[in-house]
Amino acid sequence: MTLILGVCTTNAFADGPISLVDTQSGAPLAIAPDQFDTPQAKEFLATGKNPYVGDDAAIKRGNKIFQLYSCTQCHGADAQGQVGPSLHGPDFHYAKDATNKGMFETIWHGTNGGMGAKGKGLMDPSDPDNGLSPDDVLKVIAWVRSKGTTTGN
Repeated sequence: MTLILGVCTTNAFADGPISLVDTQSGAPLAIAPDQFDTPQAKEFLATGKNPYVGDDAAIKRGNKIFQLYSCTQCHGADAQGQVGPSLHGPDFHYAKDATNKGMFETIWHGTNGGMGAKGKGLMDPSDPDNGLSPDDVLKVIAWVRSKGTTTGN
């Protein structure tokens, strides 16, 4: 069973999980709820806040994932921008990336500007296990946030 997460129009998340949309079209993202399999990923899904921001161990792991998935090829070694835009902020290529929810959506499903989807099952459609888990994406975001002044929370 797949959970369809639709457009979020409020910051009051008490009524249920946040709604996630793809950066390309604004269509709801279909992410199986069981992929949010850590307490931190569940907290993010419930609130839109990234509990890993400021967590040194998560930031270190996020840096490693950023390197392993070749994000450096476009965004540079410190996410300062290279072929692709800087991820530091406060000015973002996609304004929604100022929030952790927005940056999650951009990383998970990719962009119209050339960045492919990195989410599990999307990065390589022939292999449903290939790609980043929601927890991995949150750690990458925590590392990116450690490089700038925007926390996204």
